[in-house]
Amino acid sequence: MQRIRLRYTKRGRLRFTSHRDFQRAFERALRRAEVPMAYSAGFTPHPRVSYANAAPTGTGSEAEYLEIGLAAARDPETLRKLLDESMPAGLDIIDAVEARTSGLADRLTASVWELRLDGVDLAEAERAVEVFLAAETVEVQRRTKNGVRTFDTRGAVVSLEALPAPADRPLDNACAILRLVVRHLTPAVRPDDVLSGLRAVADLAPPVPSAVTRLAQGLFDEESGTVTDPLAPDREADTAAPPTVAVTADAKAPEGPAA
Repeated sequence: MQRIRLRYTKRGRLRFTSHRDFQRAFERALRRAEVPMAYSAGFTPHPRVSYANAAPTGTGSEAEYLEIGLAAARDPETLRKLLDESMPAGLDIIDAVEARTSGLADRLTASVWELRLDGVDLAEAERAVEVFLAAETVEVQRRTKNGVRTFDTRGAVVSLEALPAPADRPLDNACAILRLVVRHLTPAVRPDDVLSGLRAVADLAPPVPSAVTRLAQGLFDEESGTVTDPLAPDREADTAAPPTVAVTADAKAPEGPAA
């Protein structure tokens, strides 16, 4: 069985799709692109698709990952193009590599997030960030399926900075950008939890809901303080391994409009 790892996005209005919505769209794309999927054993076989650390509903993302198992070998880039053409615009398949290492999920240990705070001055955002980073703990509450849970958000935050709004923003419309690097801990600390923490310790309360986008996720490099590409080990291993025979003669372009 050949394993292919894919990176995909959630952009624009498609950020409001749930993980289940994406699963349905992706499974339709697999059928439309005639991908030779491998299936699990048992009475109810399922296509071998593994999703890793999906972003919360309502947040955009440039770095979502999944892995599929194929019953016949395919060229990763050809497969990526076929699947991307079969997906709705906004759910874009932007990268594909053959899995030559184990533990993709284990390499997703941190995320880089961008939070756009409309109606918030940069100076106000900088003050709130300074107060948050100076605190030893910042406890917030979140309602879960097991009830209300209290947890610390400060410990998961590796870095947090306030940046000016893009140059194309109207000058009369205050807007600040927060750039956040957060570790994937248990319980998971989400961007909205950090916003709740900023409200609790610094009284930062944007007048409208913030637009949140995951820019990257991967292994956190302690030395550089950056989040590395989780597909890089597969690319490096691919250069040293013999190529997998890619059968592309039966691959067909999808017919009809994307679902």
